[in-house]
Amino acid sequence: MKFLDLAKVYIRSGSGGGGCVSFRREKYIEYGGPDGGDGGKGGYVWAESVDGLNTLIDFRYQQHFFAKNGQPGMGRQRTGKDGDDIVLRVPEGTEILDEDQETVLADLTTVGERILLAKGGNGGFGNLHFKTSTNQAPRRANPGQEGVERTLWLRLKLIADVGLLGLPNAGKSTFLSATSNARPKIADYPFTTLHPNLGVVGVDDVEFVVADIPGLIEGAHEGRGLGDLFLGHVERCSVLLHLIDGTSPTLVEDYQTIIGEVEAYGDILAGKPRITVLNKIDALDQEEREFLRDELQQASNDKIYLMSGVSREGTTEVLRALRGHIDGDRLRHSTSQESIAPWQP
Repeated sequence: MKFLDLAKVYIRSGSGGGGCVSFRREKYIEYGGPDGGDGGKGGYVWAESVDGLNTLIDFRYQQHFFAKNGQPGMGRQRTGKDGDDIVLRVPEGTEILDEDQETVLADLTTVGERILLAKGGNGGFGNLHFKTSTNQAPRRANPGQEGVERTLWLRLKLIADVGLLGLPNAGKSTFLSATSNARPKIADYPFTTLHPNLGVVGVDDVEFVVADIPGLIEGAHEGRGLGDLFLGHVERCSVLLHLIDGTSPTLVEDYQTIIGEVEAYGDILAGKPRITVLNKIDALDQEEREFLRDELQQASNDKIYLMSGVSREGTTEVLRALRGHIDGDRLRHSTSQESIAPWQP
């Protein structure tokens, strides 16, 4: 299935049905009077977050979503039928933006969350509503209210626990394939990964989701390379895993490039916890490993993990470190929910 994280849609709610001008005409009833019914309401347009979707590819083939109009009123005081609603089913983590692509109207982060995008028009009054003591035979009725038409953008931000960061060919896809059932494309040229990949990783009977995005280069926050097209997918992660190619001749510069891009992107990413890993240690001897680790440690002032996605050396230790940050994040969420007193009648 092709990955699509941005889609433009056109929506329109239903218009209300018009009111009816009608008079009661029955044998043996001398004064029938007006009996025109009201028009039905137009259908609403909703967006709902559903389980089982991880791409907006469905909106590539259908961009127009129109709710049904309400039926007009009828004689004998019969109200027209309300128009059917229409629901846009989107993946969990979808943002709904206005036409300017900047104003966020809604952020659907939980399954089952629903938001009203366009309200249907009200039905018009029939002539029965205009009957008075001085106007007992009104011949007027209201038309139905027009529906709302608007253009919206859907932007998907993947919900994952861990986000992988690194330059192209840092070994992110290899790590994902070695620790999960995901099978991303792996090759020895830059930007092998063209779209994000998700993998479910397990360690010590605990599972969490890892998101692999295309590699970053200098100036990515300004749109260079694949740039910030996919940086938004790691905004919702609990922890970032920064992989550094141990065979690179510019090890420290590679590290500083990614950190600079993360900080330039904004506080959303810069404030997240990071775990730094020296990758591809299967190509290094023991002396080179220690020297490069010390060099990175001086540049980052953080603990440096050693790992090889090919030989899987050190992967368990890295996964356990990630799990510690994820558990802490979930614990804070559960504590905040428990602190709220349950509602009682």
